[in-house]
Amino acid sequence: MKRRRYNPYTLPRWARTARAVCAQLIIPFCVFQGIRTLFFPTTFDVFLLSIFILIALAIKFEII
Repeated sequence: MKRRRYNPYTLPRWARTARAVCAQLIIPFCVFQGIRTLFFPTTFDVFLLSIFILIALAIKFEII
């Protein structure tokens, strides 16, 4: 089965706006969470940092 190419223009306007806001904010969140994880390494902090990194990579490679 051929994989369909992702087209961000097929999304509704509110979803494109939410994606743009998330793309602008995810890197500062990753940096803050990375610094927090270095000083206070809890399981939740590591888990949250990994989720933020996965979201940043998904936005970078246009998966979502």
